[in-house]
Amino acid sequence: MFKKIMFLMALGILVYSCAKVPMSGRTQLALVDNAELLPMAFVEYDKVLKEGKVITNTADGQMVVKVGKRIASAVEKYMKANGFENELQGFQWEFNLIQEAIVNAWCMPGGKVAFYTGIIPVCQDEAGIAVVMGHEVAHAIANHGRERMSNGMLMNGLLGTAQAAMGQNPTLTQNLMLQAFGVGGELGMLSFSRKHELEADQLGLNFMALAGYDPRVAPAFWERMEKAGSGEAPPEFLSTHPGPKKRIDELNKQMSVALEYYEQSKK
Repeated sequence: MFKKIMFLMALGILVYSCAKVPMSGRTQLALVDNAELLPMAFVEYDKVLKEGKVITNTADGQMVVKVGKRIASAVEKYMKANGFENELQGFQWEFNLIQEAIVNAWCMPGGKVAFYTGIIPVCQDEAGIAVVMGHEVAHAIANHGRERMSNGMLMNGLLGTAQAAMGQNPTLTQNLMLQAFGVGGELGMLSFSRKHELEADQLGLNFMALAGYDPRVAPAFWERMEKAGSGEAPPEFLSTHPGPKKRIDELNKQMSVALEYYEQSKK
């Protein structure tokens, strides 16, 4: 009887703790509230900036900020127009270019974005940066970090708030938080699941289009990324993501919708 009661309680929590991803409509687990998660993500982001060399006074550094702000503005307008403005509560957008020969970029929960100088040559130009920016911002908008944290808590029997989980098992909860933020390993960032990556591709394509960037440049970016990964060691951005050919096929399937958003951005 006790096990049955616990099962029903857990089931009730799961049903109550579900959310939907804007645009895609996919249902996801949301045991953790962003009010708890975001402040901790901001602390970790500041640590990364302090440990690295942030580039602000170059054309590339300024372009990363420009593209980030443009996409963030377009996303905010879309979210507000479609009743998702609450999903952005607590967001504090920030965009930085870090001096390091790593072909990578990422976005922590709450809109904290970092590009590494190593990925800029693959991007080539502003539109290329928009491809990557849209994808990384999509991870935050889709709350992939929160979902990863929630799934980790569920698998480890930690139900309730993040603070409650911290009281139950502080070491495990801290590790789950770092994984949720994507922090870990030599690269500093852990990869998301294939499902999350493909969803970020879909949303990111729409986000760059909403911001007035031609989404048709996205497949070309992934072609360049594939060429960059033809050596012995693939770029970090490539090694932690699904294969370029798969992504290009999926992007082309979704291109007609993205082009509609692109045309709307011109009006």
